[in-house]
Amino acid sequence: MGKRIITQRRGKGSSTYRSPSHRHLATPGYPKSQETTGEVLDIHHAPGRTAPLAEVKFENGETSFVIANHGLWVGEKIDVGPDAKIEKGNVLPLSHIPVGTFVYNIEMEPLDGGKLVKSAGTSATIIAQDRRETVLKLPSDDFKRVDNRCRATIGIVAGGGHTEQPIAKAGKKAKSLRSKAKRAKRVRGIAMNAVDHPHGGGDHQHVGVPSTVSSNAPPGRKVGRLSSKKKKKDKKKKKER
Repeated sequence: MGKRIITQRRGKGSSTYRSPSHRHLATPGYPKSQETTGEVLDIHHAPGRTAPLAEVKFENGETSFVIANHGLWVGEKIDVGPDAKIEKGNVLPLSHIPVGTFVYNIEMEPLDGGKLVKSAGTSATIIAQDRRETVLKLPSDDFKRVDNRCRATIGIVAGGGHTEQPIAKAGKKAKSLRSKAKRAKRVRGIAMNAVDHPHGGGDHQHVGVPSTVSSNAPPGRKVGRLSSKKKKKDKKKKKER
């Protein structure tokens, strides 16, 4: 189809579309020890992310970076483990956190260091719990079930007011997003030529083809809206009928 469209180029993962390594201070996570106490040594600005990082030194001598919570200060104590108090900044397994608590940096698998809810000013809410899983309400209002053994930090991610600062100039907006390998401006597909995008070309600006594509479409064709997934019917119900 001619020129590779930007979705193909970004999916390749080249250095052009990868967030620069020098913009990332460290990889935040949790200490290896599941029960320990640490002290906040310093709070660092991380240009490659929206939230600041806190440098914490734990009792076993390990020093690690964690995502700072709203209201954190230098010298504050952070407890890690199932017996920790339900206070902001402490890290506990989901099974030991009561329903209705705000949490962030949630692990999707036990001991993976945290994968969910890490942007500035965000938090998830614990909705329900059972013997094995915990139901979380994410910032996107979606619900997700996570293993009870996964850990999470109590509170809200710091840096929530960063979007309130006026940008004022287009160049400042472009440079701020370049740190995160994001695009400040996006050209519409219908405004492109036919060789540059499946929606391009024509006598006037219009899609010209069905805008809903299959999820199995190749990267050069997968543009616009993805078709909805078909609900899987239970095979047992079919047999009963």
